[in-house]
Amino acid sequence: MPLIVLTNRVFPETRAVFDGVARIVANDGPEPWSYHEVIERCREAAALMAFMTDCVDRAFLEQCPNLKVIGAALKGYDNIDVDAASERGIQVTIVPDLLTEPTAELAIGLMIALGRHIAAGDAGIRKSGFAGWRPQLYGTGIGNSTVGIVGFGRVGQAIARRLSGFGCRIVAYDAEPFESPGVEAMALENVLKSADIVVLGLPLTEATTGLIDAEAIGRMRRGALLVNPARGSLVNEAAVADALDSGQLGGYAADVFECEDWARPDRPTSIDTRLTRPGARTVLTPHIGSAVMSVRREIELSAATSIIEALAGKMPRGAINSPARKIRNPALTK
Repeated sequence: MPLIVLTNRVFPETRAVFDGVARIVANDGPEPWSYHEVIERCREAAALMAFMTDCVDRAFLEQCPNLKVIGAALKGYDNIDVDAASERGIQVTIVPDLLTEPTAELAIGLMIALGRHIAAGDAGIRKSGFAGWRPQLYGTGIGNSTVGIVGFGRVGQAIARRLSGFGCRIVAYDAEPFESPGVEAMALENVLKSADIVVLGLPLTEATTGLIDAEAIGRMRRGALLVNPARGSLVNEAAVADALDSGQLGGYAADVFECEDWARPDRPTSIDTRLTRPGARTVLTPHIGSAVMSVRREIELSAATSIIEALAGKMPRGAINSPARKIRNPALTK
């Protein structure tokens, strides 16, 4: 039977998909394997279920000659060298839809938490107790604000749908022309200038890396809020920290961080400490955009099904490339 590697802990239902059709090597611990450990596990593997913590680059693939399919339990796949996989005849699949709605939901939560100082209020009560109402922590609500969405793909559109009941003005930018009821399409510069709250919904590409830098932040309204539920390296975190210190930014909320983006050889090793220090006007969550129990289970099952389909010689769901050679059924060779 073919060997399949699962690099992070998965649900029992996910492992059950492979019963009787494959041998499994799985990481059952809470921490991800290192880059080199994943390679060692994959040297004889026919399939890999990859997660956000994995970096599957050309050097990785050259050391795993038996790989036929990479089933990514992801929507964004900037941590996988798809071109290199295609050249080696390796099918790559993603889960394009299931992460959209919960990510948009978290984006709204981050916007509210940041604008209304929810984290600061919670921390204050835990530290000092509560003696009744005081004239403090006045913030920014979504209602009557202008919200700018940068990137109007599936996630951006899902954010806009959720904002429709808040009584706010919605403006948006996307590289592709679009029309959407209740949403004003604008150039990026105009979105940044107009919005009280800017929320990012872009994929990470060469063109979008560092898009929100000091210059872009300088175009924003003084005191505006910036929310990033998409990819860490869309922003320059040092520039964000500078803008918070100067008051150009009124607050920053993020579920994703530059240090996660394995495709960047120059990625920082940690979050800028100015964003995490006490009193920072930030709300930071540990990449939980899709962390809804039922959704994570569906994501894994979708990735597992794609792997089984590819190993059977079928065109799998979520396929994003056309490998240079057809996938053979490894069950015939192992």
